Amino acid sequence: MLSYQHGYHAGNLADVQKHALLAWMLAYLTRKDKPVSYIETHAGRGLYDLGSAEALRTGEAEQGIGALANTLPVGHPYAEALAEIRAAHGPAAYPGSPLIAATLLRPQDSLHLAELHPQEHAALKAALRAPNIAIHRQDGFELAQSLCPPEPRRGLLLVDPSYEVKQDYARIPKFLGGIAHKWNVGVLALWYPILTSGLHTPMLRALERDHPEALKHEIRFPPIRDGHRMIGSGFFVINPPWGLAEEAKRLDSLFDKVKKR
Repeated sequence: MLSYQHGYHAGNLADVQKHALLAWMLAYLTRKDKPVSYIETHAGRGLYDLGSAEALRTGEAEQGIGALANTLPVGHPYAEALAEIRAAHGPAAYPGSPLIAATLLRPQDSLHLAELHPQEHAALKAALRAPNIAIHRQDGFELAQSLCPPEPRRGLLLVDPSYEVKQDYARIPKFLGGIAHKWNVGVLALWYPILTSGLHTPMLRALERDHPEALKHEIRFPPIRDGHRMIGSGFFVINPPWGLAEEAKRLDSLFDKVKKR
């Protein structure tokens, strides 16, 4: 349950999809002066080193952000957050979603981040220190249940488990349905892997049935190595901000450019 460490996969194509859409949504939410709540259920360590032995061992970052960094539109919030973080931590630094959120959000916004893995939790606390950031060593699903609806009510929930616990696939539709009922104005974003086994499919069908107005965005890519079961990644957003569908299409065009190389 606690064995997954994202350092092996940081900056891969799935991260680029997730972080580009997340950054765009956070920038959208902060256009107004009203404060924002940000909740993340599976935060990870927040800051990764793409020059580490773990990252170099898989080579996933080279095929992800390494191939796409120079294709990001000038002024895109993802590109701006990445540049700011690399200016502070070096060119091999890569931000996880908590650090992207902390970079793009403002002092009046509140962040609640959950991470159970002891080493990842300690690294997260070292990477993010600000009065408006609360870091919890707690089950992220339970944290979200206890906080929602948050105050302020305008905001975003990111659910991004490792799916090592196979019951997560069955748990998530009911979990998100309950959160949507309690926090009907919240933007609820779920990342999921697309697997050769189709293990994600019943979860996705349940979500699409229960939330027909949600946005679903998926990308496909070849397995990173022989026998790897992940062939793509998806992002499912309940209460998507206006314009997110168009932003997802623009992101598709970036991925298409990489595929044609």
